[in-house]
Amino acid sequence: MDPAGRVLAKARLPEGVAGMARLHALVAGQFGAADPDEVEVVVGIETDRGPWVAALVAAGYLVFAVNPLQASQYRKRHAVSGAKSDAADAHVLADMVRTDSHQLRPVAGDSAEAEAIKVVTRMHKTLIWERTRTTQRLRHALREYFPAALEAFEDLDAADTLELLTKAPDPAAAARLTTAQITAALKRARRRSIADKAAAIQAALRAEHLGQPAVVTAAYAASTRALVAVLAVLNEQVTGLQGQVEAHFGRHPAAEIILSQPGLGPILGARVLAEFGDDPDRYASAKARKNYAATSPITRASGKKKVALARYVHNDRLIDALMSQAFAALNASPGARAYYDKQRARGADHNPALRQLANRLVGILHGCLKTNTHYNETTAWTHPTQTLAA
Repeated sequence: MDPAGRVLAKARLPEGVAGMARLHALVAGQFGAADPDEVEVVVGIETDRGPWVAALVAAGYLVFAVNPLQASQYRKRHAVSGAKSDAADAHVLADMVRTDSHQLRPVAGDSAEAEAIKVVTRMHKTLIWERTRTTQRLRHALREYFPAALEAFEDLDAADTLELLTKAPDPAAAARLTTAQITAALKRARRRSIADKAAAIQAALRAEHLGQPAVVTAAYAASTRALVAVLAVLNEQVTGLQGQVEAHFGRHPAAEIILSQPGLGPILGARVLAEFGDDPDRYASAKARKNYAATSPITRASGKKKVALARYVHNDRLIDALMSQAFAALNASPGARAYYDKQRARGADHNPALRQLANRLVGILHGCLKTNTHYNETTAWTHPTQTLAA
């Protein structure tokens, strides 16, 4: 599409090198006698990562990653019928970057190190989420046929719990577990107060509870074995990836600055770096970083009505890491604790107050990264007063 909106060419391209080569040829065919170095090619695409995005940026195109929600709303400017097709979506994306590129965000020029951190941190968090889902499935199954296990074991994904459920996945087998077997599992899991815990677990497993018919219990036991096996693998892979996250993050130049922030350790720090990226020109100001983080509120004003609301369209992984940082900072930073208490005193509930604290911490992080300085408790939470000359 040219600057006037006239469609110059259209094509469906294959994946891989062949598709990229055809795209280059398609674009080059529109230059005519013009010098290719003087022609700017702007590309709209509904993702900010992957081989195609990397190849487009490397080829010198100005690439805008368009949020699918933006494209969906923009589509209504062309038609209100609700019709949708790949060709129409391509036309919408081309028209968006032609007319509204000043409103869009170019693909960030993150380093390869930051991209590597993003890969391992996202998979690490994905496996943790999957472990939580699998644990809930196990909890639901045990509640249906083996409620004694829920009373006996505090953490269903713990190593000792998984070992004992593997040996005894049904009430009858669990009631036959000896103190020695339970104690051995607790020792391998490095538990404390082993004797007391072993006695409590044995008593809970031998207590009377409502049950299911034998054939149903056997079916549930088979399901429990499968879920326990999945949890064991997930635990192993989460631990292995944690080491990879720490190793990749430790080699990044900004790691020390990020680790100096209150509430951020190697894992949370790696997640924050991965989701923010390390392009120094990506965020024009602290406000821009806060808006991307979705910690800053949005304002809805109409007539005399004006309200500030939380942003519900956000990067789930980033906001999760920032809220975890804010909660940890309550004990790590007196300034953060005082700021949180101030919000609560103004009537804010826990989550809104924590979100405001996270918003403040994002601004502090932005300043530290821009000036290449470590976090300082006094500087971060002191507001100097300005004296105006008479």
